[in-house]
Amino acid sequence: MRKIASITLILALSGCSMAPTYRPPAVASTAAFKEAPGWQPARPADDIAKGEWWRLFNDPVLNDLEARVAVNNQNVAAFAAAYAQARAAVREARSALFPTVDLSAQGTRAGSFGNTRTTIIGSNGTTTAGGSGSRRYAVNLGATWEPDVFGRISSGLRQQKALAQASEGDLLNATLAAQGELASNYVQLRGLDQQKIVYEQTIAAYQRALKITSNRYEQGQVARVDVLQAETQLANARATSADIDRQRAAFEHAIAVLVGESPSSFSLPTGQWSRAVPEVPGILPGTVIERRPDIAAAERRVAAANQGVGIERAAFFPTFSLTGDLGTQTSRIGSLFTAASSIWSLGLSSALTLLDFGGRAARVAQARAAFDQAAANYRLTTLTAIQQVEDELAATRVLRIVSAQRSAAATAATRVEQLTQNQYLSGLIAYTDVITTQATALQARQQEVQAIVDRQVSAVTLVQAIGGSWPATPAQP
Repeated sequence: MRKIASITLILALSGCSMAPTYRPPAVASTAAFKEAPGWQPARPADDIAKGEWWRLFNDPVLNDLEARVAVNNQNVAAFAAAYAQARAAVREARSALFPTVDLSAQGTRAGSFGNTRTTIIGSNGTTTAGGSGSRRYAVNLGATWEPDVFGRISSGLRQQKALAQASEGDLLNATLAAQGELASNYVQLRGLDQQKIVYEQTIAAYQRALKITSNRYEQGQVARVDVLQAETQLANARATSADIDRQRAAFEHAIAVLVGESPSSFSLPTGQWSRAVPEVPGILPGTVIERRPDIAAAERRVAAANQGVGIERAAFFPTFSLTGDLGTQTSRIGSLFTAASSIWSLGLSSALTLLDFGGRAARVAQARAAFDQAAANYRLTTLTAIQQVEDELAATRVLRIVSAQRSAAATAATRVEQLTQNQYLSGLIAYTDVITTQATALQARQQEVQAIVDRQVSAVTLVQAIGGSWPATPAQP
């Protein structure tokens, strides 16, 4: 009865936790974003926080590429494997809450050389063996269970669950990052396609200008220097156009890796460039904290560190172990499972470290410091998230103005280029004035394209900064 009472007391104490009560660390909050004071949530979007936001660009090629990222991207695959490991670790930790059952079987034959009889003392008892030998058979079923009296095992399980949730956040964040990088590379590649068109048109115009200048030189109307200047202008344009091919190839290779293909066999044909820029609906700072997977992962690591404190504190208390065995042994295999040959045992053991010269206290201190470190990382991740949103809101606002002005400048510069060429043909100005206006017009057209690409890249980065997608809205020019 005394043994049964002890076991009952142990069972009653099982599940006590030494971990401190967990409360997520307080993080910086703000009522609105400074760079967009009027931003408000368009509608609740928790169910589409990781949605197909790239469809806002209305580009079928981009849609197809993005669908391949989550399946074929090797960085995402690595994080998926890490998440699978974390889930397996949860199952392993959960198994420690239950008994371990073992089954063993043994068969031996012992004897002596000659006709003498020998007494053999072994783990299965004493056997007297003659020259012809003797047999011994045994089967044993054993169980061991460590009751979770002071919560060490349950704290370990909760820690592994939190780490698995953090690993899931890492996977979602890696997927979002790969999708964003792909979209950014894609819009820049399409921007280079448009830059190539600009240079092809410019080269054609420069070739016409060179022909006109050469004809005027042959007629004695202009000096040889005008022809040389026209040739220089044309050669520089051709060189820059060739360099655009190099830049495009680099983006194409990067996209191939992102979708899990070899750059040697992947190609992306020239496609139509879209000037449309997705308009990002408003979202509150608090919602950003809820949506971003890296913030969620950081918070889960704080929770895991909190359980680590409980694990180390439980080391100050004794551990208990219940063991039970049921077995049978005999010299004849036919009587192996008869009641007369069966034995059983039931035991309770306990262990407690009395003196370790501060080792356990030091481990508790380490666990508390790990908690503080995880909490600091969580706060930093949150602050960084708000900073990134503020940065991209500022970029979105400013780049809209920049793009409008670049467009106006390109229109004006093209008009000046046309007027200057007419004045040159009329003999009113020197060819150096034509070259200056041509260079200015080309630069203005380049900057107009780049400003739109910058807006598109900024929209992609803003998507990543807020942690996901939103309901589809029309793209804005």
